[in-house]
Amino acid sequence: MSTDPDSRDLCKEHWIETLNDGTTVLIRPLSEPDHERDHRFVGQVPYEARRFRFLAGFSGEASTLFEQLADVDYRRRMAYVALIHDNGQLRQIGESRYAAVPGSKNCECAVAVSTQWQRKGLGRLLMNHLISAARSNGYARMVSRDMSNNYGMHRLAKALGFSARYLAGDVSEIVHELDLQR
Repeated sequence: MSTDPDSRDLCKEHWIETLNDGTTVLIRPLSEPDHERDHRFVGQVPYEARRFRFLAGFSGEASTLFEQLADVDYRRRMAYVALIHDNGQLRQIGESRYAAVPGSKNCECAVAVSTQWQRKGLGRLLMNHLISAARSNGYARMVSRDMSNNYGMHRLAKALGFSARYLAGDVSEIVHELDLQR
């Protein structure tokens, strides 16, 4: 994790947001103390949702997946977590992240929300912060490659202004793209 002065300032950035059901959540950049909580969160995401979530961008063996997810530098790799208070403890209920696509001005994004917290506006809040960070860091386009039956992501991407297209001749995956320069 980067420790330059700019990244330390970003770690202090946070928002208190209200979901559609009135629940208050804390959204902030992923930081070192979050790694164990984030590891538990990803491990609790149901298999099908994990398959949707990690289709692309974070490839490799499972043991290196968590290392890749924890490696956030706030420019090339950014992540936000959504936390609630649960019996005096912070509990992670969602996350959004992007990673730079090497050799381009694009970044690939992903979002995951715990099943019981879906359809409350959390994915949109997390993605809005992620989109803002990508724009601030100079990315031209945000891309999400998803399974074509990931209807939740299709709805969210459309609501956020992403375009959608199938890969050449393959209807099992869809690519959502957002022009960050408009």
